[in-house]
Amino acid sequence: MIKTILLTTLVVCSALLRSQSFNDDFESYTAGNMLAATSSTWETWSGPNGGADDIAVSNTNAHSGSQSVYFSSTAASGGPYDIVLPFPGELNTGQFNFDMWMYINPSAGAYFNWQESSTIGTAWSADIYFLSGGVAQFTSGGALLLECSFPEGEWFKLGMHCNLSTNNWEVLINDISQGFYANGSTQIASMDIFPLQGNQFYIDDVSYTYEAYTPTANNGATTAINNMSSGLAGQTVTPQVTIRNLGNQAITSFDVSLTYDGTTLNETISGVNIASLAFYSVDFTQSLALSPTPSYAVATTSNINGIGSDDDSTDDIKTLLLSPIVPASGKMVVGEEGTGTWCPWCVRGTVFMEELSTRYEGFYAGIAVHNADPMAVDAYDSAMGALIGGYPSGFVDRGIEYDPSQFEIPFLERIQITPKTLITNGASYDASAQTLSISASTTFSESVTGDYRIAMVITEDGLSGTTSDWAQSNAYAGGGNGTMGGFESLPNPVPASQMTYNHVARTISPSFNGLPNAFATAMGIGNTSVHNFILNVPSNWNLDNIHIITMVIAPDGTIDNAQSTTLAEATANGFVAGANVLATTEVASPDASLTLYPVPAHEQLMVKVQLKNTTDITVRIISYDGRIIAERTYNQLSNAQVFPIATEALAAGMYSVQVITAESSTARSFIKE
Repeated sequence: MIKTILLTTLVVCSALLRSQSFNDDFESYTAGNMLAATSSTWETWSGPNGGADDIAVSNTNAHSGSQSVYFSSTAASGGPYDIVLPFPGELNTGQFNFDMWMYINPSAGAYFNWQESSTIGTAWSADIYFLSGGVAQFTSGGALLLECSFPEGEWFKLGMHCNLSTNNWEVLINDISQGFYANGSTQIASMDIFPLQGNQFYIDDVSYTYEAYTPTANNGATTAINNMSSGLAGQTVTPQVTIRNLGNQAITSFDVSLTYDGTTLNETISGVNIASLAFYSVDFTQSLALSPTPSYAVATTSNINGIGSDDDSTDDIKTLLLSPIVPASGKMVVGEEGTGTWCPWCVRGTVFMEELSTRYEGFYAGIAVHNADPMAVDAYDSAMGALIGGYPSGFVDRGIEYDPSQFEIPFLERIQITPKTLITNGASYDASAQTLSISASTTFSESVTGDYRIAMVITEDGLSGTTSDWAQSNAYAGGGNGTMGGFESLPNPVPASQMTYNHVARTISPSFNGLPNAFATAMGIGNTSVHNFILNVPSNWNLDNIHIITMVIAPDGTIDNAQSTTLAEATANGFVAGANVLATTEVASPDASLTLYPVPAHEQLMVKVQLKNTTDITVRIISYDGRIIAERTYNQLSNAQVFPIATEALAAGMYSVQVITAESSTARSFIKE
């Protein structure tokens, strides 16, 4: 049955009743009937009365009685089921206790989220993942806040008990506490159950209780310790502590301290005016190094308005157990996202890619692979586009597909995995010839066999343009879809003059999948192999803003390890010539399209160029070590041109064709057999 119990008088002055409860054991429905279509409470994402995303009540497996609801999905994008349970309004104070029985099939998993606004789809307050293998992850805004185990293949009780006033969230499994955390958002409005691909799970006996909060006169509560929970061991962080005015009187001054790993930091705040129920964040002026051993951070708010003790001392202290992840030695993780200026939701990728690159500098290499805009690199774009289900979307170390807002979770998993390879980037640049020579020296830290591959990507920061195709579509304009790193304050589209693009992929060599069999069939511990990449740099690249990202791709297609360096860093390492040399100048150009056929080449190679403007053109054949073998210049050509090149006399190996116009340089590699 469904019960909604009102525990207080019906005569109230506020929009919400002071105490409410709800439970549903699904026994009042007819098995096989659609839940939202027959319920007065449950809804679907598409509307209150259900639609294509509605789900039938099941009598296959139940915790109590004979009925429950079963969710599963085989779709890459999840669904189609998308069931919503509204809570009693937009709640941001008071005690909210949620309980639900779940049965998750072994090796299947489950997912649901809590929405922040009554208008669903505006903002996600929390995302909860139950992963194959019995691990549950509680996240907010892409940040992992708590992880615990759960039993697979049996019914278990999930509890999420939240003091929304003080931002204190507790997770319980079978009524046993799994820990507390401070959530990224302190407001909830509904639960959304949306099965992801591979999920198979039942829910039963869903219930919640809500008790409203009554402010006292003077009460300052410590609600969050920020900037510390997501770092890696050894990283330096600058703490931030958030307090909330849970009293009726405005807060004009207070003291706050933070103690961690034997060090105490203090701040005195005055001249503020924090209204009742408002939040205020204190950025500490000193930094701390994260300890590799688990340690508590303790933040304390005191001396509210100079009165010493306030009306409620129980909420003055916030304690956070920090267990920073210790990264594997030499490990760097690669995040590749598909994006485009035309894509209104892709600003989400812009924000989170920048956050991860800043937060995990030296451990994370972000690559923005653009689609159908002036920054697109055809080879990279087509490979990504064939693999992802939409934009923005991508991969962390070429694992499963994620929205870029969720990259942090797989990053934290991958950064702990000891790589089999260690990579050193070296470089030299010939300014007169505009030739960049890159070396990737790969040393194996354990013995391996199989088809290990190598690929190199150049990214550039600070790109901008003036034409309309450089303007960024922006679904977050106006704030109707929530906050997103400041884009909610920008128009749709964001004018080109206000946009700067970072982490932009400029070239990938030799291909998305890397050079096949780049290393010996068997590599032993300590074995080193060197690959060289020779590029003719377009004049519109800013070499001060590029990153050289080399990656070793394991036989299963995942990235074993990577290295990202600036040109200055790589030049300081020095260019190393290697026996295993790969020459390529696959640099995309917006001014000319270059096609080679047949490849591999034997006696003759046809070079087809599609020119946008009338221009002089130079065609070069370049060897693996960067030497110009042949060169010819043609005057004032336009449209499509085809040049036959005799290749019979060339030795077998890899070469590249470079086409130079007055405005650009474009190249493609080919193999002579």
